[in-house]
Order: sequence, then structure tokens, then C-alpha cells
Amino acid sequence: MNDGNLIAALLSMAFVGLIVGALARLAIPGPNPMGCLGTILAGVAGSFLAGMVGRLLLGPGYEAGLLASILGAVVVVYLFTRAGRNRRYY
Repeated sequence: MNDGNLIAALLSMAFVGLIVGALARLAIPGPNPMGCLGTILAGVAGSFLAGMVGRLLLGPGYEAGLLASILGAVVVVYLFTRAGRNRRYY
């Protein structure tokens, strides 16, 4: 893999992560204290989570689709917002 393909792959993952993360943030009611980078990371982490769970449940040939990625990102955003509510600032 040359550098051009790697950069294109990373940019496409970031773009898909942004879309998936934004859809996941819309699915969770209430304020979400995440910026653009947090949204991208939630989308990418959700995609990764969906892929790993799918491979564990359905076998090694499973690849996460858009819906599974969004569901995984919803879990990530929910856990992130829940952790943010429990923080106490002293």
C-alpha cells in the first residue's frame, strides 16, 4: 500500500466516522458534550465495536454495515455522555 492509498483510506474512514457519529448523536436525546473530533472518534469506535461483536457472534466473515456501525456508535455515545454526567468538578 502506498502513501496515497493510506491517506485516502484514513480520510474516508474519518468521513464515514463523522456521518455515523453524527447519526448516533442524533439518536441519543439530550445534550452531547462532543465536538467534531469526538463525533468522528465515536463513529469509528462504533464501527469497530460493531465489527468485533459481529465477528464474535456471526463468525470471521462478518463485516459491519452502516446500520450496525450506527448502533455501535450509539452505544459509544451513550457511554460517553453517561460518563460525563457522573463527573464531579471540584
